[in-house]
Amino acid sequence: MSLLFASLYSFSQQVRDSTKVYKKRVLETTEVDFLTSYYSQNGDNAAVTGGKGTEELTDITADIIVSIPLNDDDVLTLDTGISAYTSASSSNVNPFDKSTPASPFQASTGASRTDLWFNFTGSYSHSSDDRNQIWTAKASVSSEFDYSSIGFGGSYTRLFNEKNTELSISANIYLDTWKTIYPYELRPFSDGGDGLGDGLFAQYTIIGNPNYNPIFNEFSDKNRNSYSFGIGFSQILHKNIQGSLAFDLIKQSGLLSTPFQRVYFSDIDDSFIENFHLADANEKLPSNRLKIAIGGRLNWYLNELLTVRTFYRYYFDDWGIHSHTASIEVPIKITDKFTLYPSYRFYNQTAADYFAAYEEHLSTSKFYTSDFDLSEYSANQFGFGLSYTDIFSKAHIWKFGLKSIDLKYYKYDRNSTFNSGILTAGFKFIMD
Repeated sequence: MSLLFASLYSFSQQVRDSTKVYKKRVLETTEVDFLTSYYSQNGDNAAVTGGKGTEELTDITADIIVSIPLNDDDVLTLDTGISAYTSASSSNVNPFDKSTPASPFQASTGASRTDLWFNFTGSYSHSSDDRNQIWTAKASVSSEFDYSSIGFGGSYTRLFNEKNTELSISANIYLDTWKTIYPYELRPFSDGGDGLGDGLFAQYTIIGNPNYNPIFNEFSDKNRNSYSFGIGFSQILHKNIQGSLAFDLIKQSGLLSTPFQRVYFSDIDDSFIENFHLADANEKLPSNRLKIAIGGRLNWYLNELLTVRTFYRYYFDDWGIHSHTASIEVPIKITDKFTLYPSYRFYNQTAADYFAAYEEHLSTSKFYTSDFDLSEYSANQFGFGLSYTDIFSKAHIWKFGLKSIDLKYYKYDRNSTFNSGILTAGFKFIMD
């Protein structure tokens, strides 16, 4: 009898060991994603020039994401990105360094016209043996000319009901530091500055009100901290239908104003140099903001050729903004390897309590901004994409097989002069 028990125990142990050895890996092999995009925008409501001026901007980004399986259960992901932009709008932080007459609708040639943004994010995820629990931790650093940021975060995901139900929670912290840059004509009015005795006003003649005396909001707090918390719930409702709900809360504190964005008051006489309206003040906003978003998705697999993906989100914050976002995407599988992605997105929002357009603020207001991102507006976005997938990764570059290519273009228009377009490309490789 003891020999029988010993044999059964030995067999049971071998089964467990076999299960442990041959369980499916979370990630079979190293994957590399290369992402790039080209973005351009235009409009006539630049916040740098108080809600009136060119918003022309172009941006090129490149991003490399490497996912490395450390063992059966753990994956390390490294994400490195760089972005280079040229902005006619931000160049007018100092509009007086060019040969042509200063104007909010003409780009300056100053250092603020171009910039580079760098980002690095590392994340580590661990899955339980039954793949019903996933823990993730991440850290990030990023910087550009006038700010730097570090971030930390993590998430936990639990699957139930034979993986038909999923519940997740996440939390992130971002600690940003600004390099405060102010409109050029305001700088002489800082504490200890020369005011109208500065060389700028000796070089140029003030047109209009010669007694130029702006409000200069010089910020002592140069930090901006953001804390976010999210809950997600996903459920397979039918063999062809999946739904999900999400709740996100974000708390921000610190320097939430953009120091170099101008504001003009209706109760102060205008002062100009050439064709450029001298700022009455720079933007001033509260040092705290609470944002809440509630949304849901419903994806319906109609057949082998057609899927419908829908999304809706309601957002509000304590600055007075309420917004609605609705979108639909209809992937159409035209062959085994090619899929088309037509999409549409609608967005509208109310204005922030502190927003007013060019020359509509009063100088007695406590807070003020003319940033049209905080105005009331609606927008439409149309998109189209093409995806190529080769599950066998026949095409190779060195030791990596090409698994997929994704190309997408989005055209965005507001019910104002603002419009933009972005072209994105993504390439996924897997190591043999």
